[in-house]
Amino acid sequence: MEYVKLGKTGLEVSRICLGCMSFGIPDRGGHPWTMEEEASRPFLRQALDAGINFFDTANVYSDGTSEEIVGRALTDFARREDVVIATKVHGRMREGANGGGLSRRHILEQIDASLKRLGTDHVDLYQIHRWDASTPIEETLEALHDVVKAGKARYIGASSMYAWQFTKALYTQKMNGWTRFVSMQDHVNLLYREEEREMLPVCEAEGIGVLPWSPLARGKLARPWGESTRREETDQMVSRLYSKTEDADRQVAEVVADLAEKRGVKRAQIALAWLLSKPAITSPIVGATKPEHIDDAVAAVGLELSEDEIAALEAPYIPHAIVAH
Repeated sequence: MEYVKLGKTGLEVSRICLGCMSFGIPDRGGHPWTMEEEASRPFLRQALDAGINFFDTANVYSDGTSEEIVGRALTDFARREDVVIATKVHGRMREGANGGGLSRRHILEQIDASLKRLGTDHVDLYQIHRWDASTPIEETLEALHDVVKAGKARYIGASSMYAWQFTKALYTQKMNGWTRFVSMQDHVNLLYREEEREMLPVCEAEGIGVLPWSPLARGKLARPWGESTRREETDQMVSRLYSKTEDADRQVAEVVADLAEKRGVKRAQIALAWLLSKPAITSPIVGATKPEHIDDAVAAVGLELSEDEIAALEAPYIPHAIVAH
């Protein structure tokens, strides 16, 4: 495993981050394909054994049970100082007023709830899961600053939003002397490259670490086109993200498959190696429901693609509508 600094910070993270949305009680929250605790723990142990020290979850994943599973496993399998734990806030955690969003009240309430579920006194990276248009950004940023100053989070980050929103946030933090975002968790993969237009250049210019979610396009880049999984059949985000560009996306996936066959590696390794070749990318967030998912992700770290191979992978891409912001 290789390790890099997260943005301009001194924090060292593995080049692969284990995404923990797959771990949780299936009938809690909106992810019926998740795995119970007994089935989840071996994946967290496997990731640690492979040198992965970076783990990403969210309060909203399986109604908080992902955080609980991850917290117990990391407590049992590792020393707290050896792992980097990231979680997120924004999603609705209860019905009624003040149950979601990025108000000061919700942030301060949810950081304490996340810490309790994770079984730790701090998280290493606390991220806003989405932009909250109903709350002044100044209120959100000052609350996050106070979370850091209280010692409950070491760093803060953001997730999918428009580049103008992110730059506004960074500017507002600088003007007020508040803790700065150090990372951007956004949607980047071979089937969705719209972040290359503005967000990735912003992150490079500002020294922001980039943590792509869904780096394998919900698995579409890792298996034969048209092959279905239980997650794809039940995950509403799949159709929302990729249903309108299937013909063009299939051409990209076919190039991935051809190159994987020529190189004698898995398709997932090719798709992840492409991401890791980009200077702006810090650590793709890879989910796992089979042991080979982690094996392929780790193997991708040492896989170098030539300029011609990268050009071939990128050639079939067509512009996509902006989604997930």
